[in-house]
Amino acid sequence: MFLSKVFRCATKVNNMNKMFNLAPCVMQHQTIRQKSDLYEPDYLISMEPDEPVYDCLNLQIKGYDYTLLEMCQKKIHRYAEVMGIQVEECWATPAKQLKINRFKPNGTAVDAEYHLNIYERNVQVVDVPAWALGTLLRVSRALLPEGCTLNVHEHTIEHEDIRYVPDNELLDLKQQLEDMGGARPEKKRRR
Repeated sequence: MFLSKVFRCATKVNNMNKMFNLAPCVMQHQTIRQKSDLYEPDYLISMEPDEPVYDCLNLQIKGYDYTLLEMCQKKIHRYAEVMGIQVEECWATPAKQLKINRFKPNGTAVDAEYHLNIYERNVQVVDVPAWALGTLLRVSRALLPEGCTLNVHEHTIEHEDIRYVPDNELLDLKQQLEDMGGARPEKKRRR
């Protein structure tokens, strides 16, 4: 009875605050003690360890079909947001091109030659609690299309560098400039 009156009063205050554009009323409550905590002192209950949190993780998906990877990445992103996990960003890396030769049995003559592209998509999640990571990984594995792989690792600088495609023309021009003697020195202007 007392709690219902308090909640009604709090909702009236919140409604008035909305009318006058004031900050909403926040109700604070004490931790609910369990029946098993009956004989435990309060300072022991408050000293319970916090749950471990992973700072920054990359969920890396690799496969041969770009559209399947794109759909899988979209679903993982959506499920992570539904679970309350913060998705920092998602990105694609340039495709790796492989040339595969199949040899004739018991010989060195090439029977067939294949050109394959391996595509990669990444979903970066931050501040993931340990209990949520296990669930997210199970969901991600269930969503994974056939022929694709899922790797989870901490974010490093190398993962950031792989994202960008080097400008080969610019690198060639810089090399030519160095071969010709470097950039010319700037002349001082007279005033």
